[in-house]
Amino acid sequence: MKRQLLFSTAALLALSVSSPAWSQSMDAGLKFLDEEIGDLSTLSRAEQEAELQWFMEAAAPYVGMDIKVVSETITTHEYESKVLAPAFTALTGIKVTHDLIGEGDVVEKLQTQMQSGENIYDAYVNDSDLIGTHWRYQQARSLTDWMADEGADVTNPKLNLDDFIGLEFTTAPDGELYQLPDQQFANLYWFRYDWFSDPEVQAEFKEEYGYDLGVPVNWSAYEDIAEFFTGRDMGDGPVYGHMDYGKKDPSLGWRFTDAWLSMAGNGDKGIPNGLPVDEWGIKVDENSRPVGSCVARGGDTNGPASVYAIAKYLEWLNNYAPPEAQGMTFSESGPVPAQGGVAQQIFWYTAFTADMVKEGLPVMNEDGTPKWRMAPSPHGVYWKDGMKLGYQDVGSWTILKSTPVDRAQAAWLYAQFVTSLTVDVKKSHVGLTFVRESTIQHDSFTERADKLGGLIEFYRSPARVQWSPTGTNVPDYPKLAQLWWQAIGDASSGAKTPQEAMDSLCAEQESVMARLERAGVQGDIGPMLAEEHDLAYWNADAVSKGNLAPQLKLDNEDEEPITVDYDELVKSWADAN
Repeated sequence: MKRQLLFSTAALLALSVSSPAWSQSMDAGLKFLDEEIGDLSTLSRAEQEAELQWFMEAAAPYVGMDIKVVSETITTHEYESKVLAPAFTALTGIKVTHDLIGEGDVVEKLQTQMQSGENIYDAYVNDSDLIGTHWRYQQARSLTDWMADEGADVTNPKLNLDDFIGLEFTTAPDGELYQLPDQQFANLYWFRYDWFSDPEVQAEFKEEYGYDLGVPVNWSAYEDIAEFFTGRDMGDGPVYGHMDYGKKDPSLGWRFTDAWLSMAGNGDKGIPNGLPVDEWGIKVDENSRPVGSCVARGGDTNGPASVYAIAKYLEWLNNYAPPEAQGMTFSESGPVPAQGGVAQQIFWYTAFTADMVKEGLPVMNEDGTPKWRMAPSPHGVYWKDGMKLGYQDVGSWTILKSTPVDRAQAAWLYAQFVTSLTVDVKKSHVGLTFVRESTIQHDSFTERADKLGGLIEFYRSPARVQWSPTGTNVPDYPKLAQLWWQAIGDASSGAKTPQEAMDSLCAEQESVMARLERAGVQGDIGPMLAEEHDLAYWNADAVSKGNLAPQLKLDNEDEEPITVDYDELVKSWADAN
């Protein structure tokens, strides 16, 4: 049931409006708007003040409460922890400790709370990749129900859910919203625009390969460009045509679960995720129950498209990336393109944008514009129109049922404050991780667009919908995700062939799903493994139902290379809008 206030809002205001504490809160709010927000908001100053006043009123029953929330350590969350949390405390009287820890540690804390029932944190910013986990285990509060019931009195009437661009990623098959997006970024193609637009370089490429140098549309073109630039002297010594990382480390798993297989053409058509087979290769039935991961059960984790994806990853890492890349982790490899010795990177997170546009970097011009651009990712030979094309990371507020109601209500107020219309434009300028359409369209980002290498153009483009997080086919993200880095690591080290590595991975995923099925902990939406048949059987079954996966192996996996001029591509987006 909804919480009952000791006083009506009107009575509470009458008692509080003349109190010193109330005045101090109002002063703190106005100072915050003056010094931190200014014109960087989609709301007028009067609307900003009205929204802050609502937070003050709604928070009155929780004054003096200490709450704890947690997120991974990225620029956006650092801003929330260091700037927005203190502002919220000064405004509301609710003391917030916003911890910043590693992404894996966030998942571990979340798992521990789910398994023990102990309230470790009052709210989590965890990836929407866990949507299938939250829906099936039913240990996260449905925000749809929450906002209509226990959280109704603390739900901002100006929250404007329709303005969030990632709600389809945090909504389960039951139609319920389980997470509220807080920050969002994509993995895109990154390249040296200055080199690609150099007439001499263009002429040499055209002479050697017979087509125009440009943004690669498919992997064949990407490979040609990688070969062309590797070892070429671009003025400051030889450069590399590709960048990646290969150390057997947990971060290697993200490299692949973050939709690498879908870029190759794994899984079925479908936005935001392939159905019935998703980009992990996991197949579900008509009731969204996982039925298999291996080709033998109709899945695609070890199918031809997946094996091709792993083989190309290894080939490019070995032939076109710096030798030290093979021993690097995600965090170690991330800064390398900014050092000026890499021509392109097929798998580059837009979360790096803020660090890539710093003054004085070799990849920046003196006028503050970047020498590089980001563009849509090229796709592999198995990819078909209608498939997702890349990954979108959506860190989202999640409140577990094990959190006491009053603490959940206070934490929900904070979650809404840091995603509010009042603060979102400023927060997005700091972290460049967009969750609101109104922010993306704000004039301040139009003015800043030429300094951000294509980020704004991409987020305003119709292509954006092809980038999405892990979907609901994955029944237990924490358990399954940890299997990937070990399997891929075996392929990266040469201990296993790509086929052997993916055979092992799908078998391990099915082992976890079989345990979940036996335990029955996910009820009638948990795994129900299918009977085993060969690839030909399941491909014929898929085709008969109008689906794709698992696809048969192609005789020729080297398709005709295709490129597109970057400036023409951006113009086509503008025309489409």
